[in-house]
Amino acid sequence: MTGSILHRRMRAHDPDEPHRAATPLELLFDLAFVVAVGFVVEQLAHAVEEGHAGLGAGRFLMVFFAIWWAWVNFSHFGSVYDTDDALYRVLTMVQIGGVLVLAAGVEPAFTEADFTVIVIGYVIMRIAMVCQWLRAAVEYPEGRRSSLFFAGGILIVQAGWIGRLFLPDSLAIASFIVLAVLEIAVPVVAESAGGTTQWHPGHLAERYSLFIIIVLGEQVVGSTNALVEGFKEPHHLTDLIGVAVGGLVVFMALWWLYFDRFEEHPRTLRGTLTWAYGHYFLLGAIAAAGAGVEVAIVAVSKDVPAGPALAIPVAVYLIGLWLLYGGPKANLVGKIAGPLAAVLILAGAFTPAAFWVTVAVLVILVAVKTVSARGASEPA
Repeated sequence: MTGSILHRRMRAHDPDEPHRAATPLELLFDLAFVVAVGFVVEQLAHAVEEGHAGLGAGRFLMVFFAIWWAWVNFSHFGSVYDTDDALYRVLTMVQIGGVLVLAAGVEPAFTEADFTVIVIGYVIMRIAMVCQWLRAAVEYPEGRRSSLFFAGGILIVQAGWIGRLFLPDSLAIASFIVLAVLEIAVPVVAESAGGTTQWHPGHLAERYSLFIIIVLGEQVVGSTNALVEGFKEPHHLTDLIGVAVGGLVVFMALWWLYFDRFEEHPRTLRGTLTWAYGHYFLLGAIAAAGAGVEVAIVAVSKDVPAGPALAIPVAVYLIGLWLLYGGPKANLVGKIAGPLAAVLILAGAFTPAAFWVTVAVLVILVAVKTVSARGASEPA
């Protein structure tokens, strides 16, 4: 990359650029999301423990959408226009500040359905993001039309989020759904009307894989917490060690199944959007599974529904992975292994051994997929 650190002309990266890896700034950006994901997992676990699983799940889907979409916006823009000059760094750091404000709004969003702080965090991020798109429009004429569509779309929808704060509670869910649909429609309109942006397939694949690892980290937190609680409560030590081991196995299995099929991001517009939107379900399911492990810790000493809290998100993850990687078009093992495992996990979700059914089925699935691979990965 040529030019001074103070200013480098913003232009699209070559989508075939070799050895395109995540930058230190992108890794710093991801680090802020560790906080946000940790908060949303904690709040979901608390909701389930208190007997509000349905309400908690609904709010989890809403809050996690905000987290996921903020990450997607930055990551896709950076894949094309990252200049790593002073202005780009400063605007990215402003977005990081917005992420931390968003994280601070997770608890009131869960407990009181108050999205005010999250919207403030979004305003901070969106101001910086719009500045980035407008800069791209000025400095890279070839992509000006799509850049302006992105900037305009983001501003319009953000105004909608601000307006939503003044709507009555009766319209809270409906208005959220409408605005979420408009959010994911912005790239469709911008790319279709303004021209396809030059995403870097390999770079985006790495970015998504890193976010998967960040969210998987909540499984490790759950396993560690189980050990900590075990040492505090020696009379439950054996059971808590079991939860720690089981949580770690779940973490390893989910990682294995994703990276068994790790490949470059699709190059077509349809493939890009399918990949991005499909990862909402994968990432959300992993985060919810992390909450499931936390609930399993509490279930050692209290009567809480730990089985469904882990089984349901794991089943969603398996089906999502199966669909995203073309499971219906795979060989016999690829067609049936993932869906069958999901069905078995759901069937055992409300049994006393639900936690261990989930763990056992995942171990068997990984073994079957590995043995049947024969040199080529199959869809989960």
